[in-house]
Amino acid sequence: MTPSVPHSPYRSTPLRDLKLTIEGTPLEPTLKRFDAEIAARGIPLQPHYYLSTDWGVPFPSISIGIPFYLAHPDLTELHGQQVGHLEGSSGPAELLQYMRHEMGHVVNYAYRLYDEEEWVKLFGSMTQPYLEEYRPSPFSRRYVRHLPGWYAQKHPDEDWAETFAVWMTPGDAWREDYKNWPKARAKLEYCDRTMASLKNRKPVVTNLDYDEDASTMALTAEDFYRGYVPPDEPLPEGIAGALRSIFFEPGESKSADVRPASELINRLKNSIAADVFRWTGHFPERTHALLRDMARRCDEMHQVIPRSRELDATVNLTTLVTALAMNYVHNGSYLG
Repeated sequence: MTPSVPHSPYRSTPLRDLKLTIEGTPLEPTLKRFDAEIAARGIPLQPHYYLSTDWGVPFPSISIGIPFYLAHPDLTELHGQQVGHLEGSSGPAELLQYMRHEMGHVVNYAYRLYDEEEWVKLFGSMTQPYLEEYRPSPFSRRYVRHLPGWYAQKHPDEDWAETFAVWMTPGDAWREDYKNWPKARAKLEYCDRTMASLKNRKPVVTNLDYDEDASTMALTAEDFYRGYVPPDEPLPEGIAGALRSIFFEPGESKSADVRPASELINRLKNSIAADVFRWTGHFPERTHALLRDMARRCDEMHQVIPRSRELDATVNLTTLVTALAMNYVHNGSYLG
């Protein structure tokens, strides 16, 4: 069973009664820094920020929803324990990455860029089905790299938002980074031209939409996470042999300093899930489920790992999970 934050009132108090705010939290100075980036880029548009259940910009609006769990450390810890993947929690740099992406949606909706012929030609139609499950092509030169998981490949709207985020990142490194990526470079050059042309244009859409506003939600954080159902993929057949090649049978190692293999797997699960997602597009939730089942299988087989062999086991486990993830992304199954 997943542990919870002990004795925290943030578990059982309705979200609306927590009086969560951006002001007075670590979010506030980062958002002020982001406002300065908007001004420095000459973007004639100020988004509105609010706390929601997830990242997002309701369509069509200029409101940016920021996950409520980033507004208090107890909620951040609880989210990490229940879901395992924390987007924007590692510090200002990561938070700004997500803000630049969401600002791309704001600009797209505010000026209805998605209706422009060149936008459609470069990015595709906004009416294309938005699928939560997508199978990216890692390192494709058609798309920029910004958020983990090759996120630009998910949908034309995300392709634009990722392109915008790369363009907005201070320093203009994109001119060098994408000089040999003609399709991605063309999108960035379009973004650069378009943003220059918008400096004297008023936005068409200026309405606010606070979708899933945490300040109005009667459910508690405990209720919220109770509704979260992690993926439940069956553990691949034949995985026992792979695990035996990484870990040890009791008594097989000469070292007296051994611990259950499941302890190492559980200690590594968050970092492996995040890194595998970044480079393969395999969702962290699925990687967590895969590692959870691996840990359980190791316990059933009584697998152990000597402390002196933990580094080797970490490399091998990460490589195994990455290979399985790549197979899943491309074939829809871990094996076969």
